[in-house]
Amino acid sequence: MPTESNHHVLMLSSSRMGDEDYLEHAREMIFTHLDTEQTVLFIPYAGVTLNWDDYLDKVQQALPELTLTSIHQCDDPVAAVKEAKAIMVGGGNTFNLLYQLYQQQIIEPLQQLVSKGTPYIGWSAGSNICGNSIRTTNDMPIIEPPSFTALNFLSCQLNPHYTDYQPPNHNGETRDDRLFEFTRLNPDTPVLAIREGTALQYTAGRLTLLGELEGFCFEGDEKTPIAPGQDLTRYI
Repeated sequence: MPTESNHHVLMLSSSRMGDEDYLEHAREMIFTHLDTEQTVLFIPYAGVTLNWDDYLDKVQQALPELTLTSIHQCDDPVAAVKEAKAIMVGGGNTFNLLYQLYQQQIIEPLQQLVSKGTPYIGWSAGSNICGNSIRTTNDMPIIEPPSFTALNFLSCQLNPHYTDYQPPNHNGETRDDRLFEFTRLNPDTPVLAIREGTALQYTAGRLTLLGELEGFCFEGDEKTPIAPGQDLTRYI
């Protein structure tokens, strides 16, 4: 049975799928998730080599139906979050994103806003922060946030951009190796790994996998497939 929750969170694995245009594969999921809401506060803090003004323009061009305002253009980021009708958090570097969320003191305001049912949409880094922590991000720690603790919409960990591909003659650790390192040290904390083009949706107290490709749950020494549409509510 669904748990009691007002959370309405869409966690996209990626901004692109294959060679499609930016956010093209995600448009239907995004607009379905937003329903009739078209006014969105965008958080570009994961952008490092991408200027935040340019980041806003890039997302606005991909989603011209929406009216986007970027938090970096707001005089009071805390007030902007508290007044937001919907939140969208872009991908990039997860460490920089979380660092800025702490720097701007908007971790708790985001948690409070989303707990009331305000739609949240993230992709890549913007999805990674929805878990318990960012300890299973794929990114380099280019900056040190005060804590790895993230928004904790879900009590598990996330791994967007999941792939089990290993290039020929590559002798480094695979993604599976890295995720099993985490679960070996944290056997009671599952990791939901989702492929590009898919998403996790947490709404009406239920967590499900959207898209056409399966994902995986890493837990302890086990790797279990997750089918599209599968009920994952026990990981909330």
